[in-house]
Amino acid sequence: MLLYSDILKIIQDKERISTNEAVMEQHSRGMTYHTGRLPDIVVFPVSEEEVAAIVKYAAEKKIAIVPFGAGSSLEGHVIPVKGGISLDFTLLNNIVSVHPEDFIVKVQPGVTRKQLNLQLKKHGLFFPIDPGADATIGGMAATNASGTNAVAYGTMKQNVLGLRTVLASGEVIMAGGETVKSSAGYNLKDLFVGSEGTLGIFTEIVLKLSGIPEATIAAKAYFTDVVAAGAAAEMVLQAGVRIGKIELVDSRTIEAVNHYRGTTFLEKPTLFLEYSGSPEEVEHGISNIKQLMESAGCLEFVYERDSLKRAELWEARHSAAIAIVNRKPNQMLVSTDVCVPISELSSAISYARDVIDKYSIEAALLGHVGDGNFHAAFGVNPNDEDEMTRFYQMNDEIVEYALSHRGTCSGEHGVGMGKVKYLKKERGNSLEVMRSIKRVLDPDNILNPGKIFAD
Repeated sequence: MLLYSDILKIIQDKERISTNEAVMEQHSRGMTYHTGRLPDIVVFPVSEEEVAAIVKYAAEKKIAIVPFGAGSSLEGHVIPVKGGISLDFTLLNNIVSVHPEDFIVKVQPGVTRKQLNLQLKKHGLFFPIDPGADATIGGMAATNASGTNAVAYGTMKQNVLGLRTVLASGEVIMAGGETVKSSAGYNLKDLFVGSEGTLGIFTEIVLKLSGIPEATIAAKAYFTDVVAAGAAAEMVLQAGVRIGKIELVDSRTIEAVNHYRGTTFLEKPTLFLEYSGSPEEVEHGISNIKQLMESAGCLEFVYERDSLKRAELWEARHSAAIAIVNRKPNQMLVSTDVCVPISELSSAISYARDVIDKYSIEAALLGHVGDGNFHAAFGVNPNDEDEMTRFYQMNDEIVEYALSHRGTCSGEHGVGMGKVKYLKKERGNSLEVMRSIKRVLDPDNILNPGKIFAD
């Protein structure tokens, strides 16, 4: 009760402090299979001042503090492995200011992607980073999220301009600013983006915006196998086509989506593509893409101009993970995440399918193949020792292949708890430099402990 009473002095609102069992259970895990752990208390701040005061208190008492957004992380980022305070940003969700003439918006960390784009639409602007889930902007910045638009718009690192950040001491700093470039001093902004809440806690984020395209065409191309689809994706990118989205979904994923949503998509490996620009650009671009797909051996190429039909097409892609897990009751989601250079993509996908089959795992392959990033998604029973052993062995082999072919253990999901051992192998001696930065900014290891590094 001491922790509760101390926090109450800071927050001064019982409605925004909880030790309720259901609330703490909600904040004990993310979306996936990682073993959860209850926090000691959940706090809902409504201002930067409250966040700074809570962090300062946690620093004085050496209590762990874990930021929590939408809870949609995939590698256990929000799990309070050492208990302590789960800091929920649900109520810190205001759009602070929009500067349409500068293509800039300032938001609080609890603002969600869909909430933001709904408000930006009237200005003819949108925020392009789309990880699939309606994640919070704070969480997306913390994990350097990307998603379906990354091939055209990059990741969060390219779209975050500035961050107001509370350090482990409770001090607030501004990293970056409101200009699209700067050569003034160290680039602290990019240090914090992707740091997974281990170096600081965001209270305000400045984002770069993009104009809503005048015209868009979405298409799908069917192939005989995943390797052919991957090779076709490589061909589009190597041809220099200014593609907006290019996503791969294999036949098992399509089958699961059809079962889950009642759709009738052809159950073949499929590339989902999107091209945007002026009406003239779009017509010319989609014609080029069609020729490339046909030369790559696609079985069928169809496209949609209607916005509702385009949305239906992409909804199938976005509901893939849920559809896969839905096939087995009482399963927890697994979504692996590796990224390789474009030239290695088709061979990496082929290898992944062989490994998945070798370990008799019913998984689907899908991903943002426009930037070499792909996933194996499936459901597991964390209490089934044999199934978990096969999953870990499968994951090891897919990651090892990526690392040995100039790739990375995570293209977008982050390290969290699940990729700690792979990060050590991938980064080698530079991991100690990361540790040194962590020790300087968070000497008592109170900010999201147990993530990125093995404590």
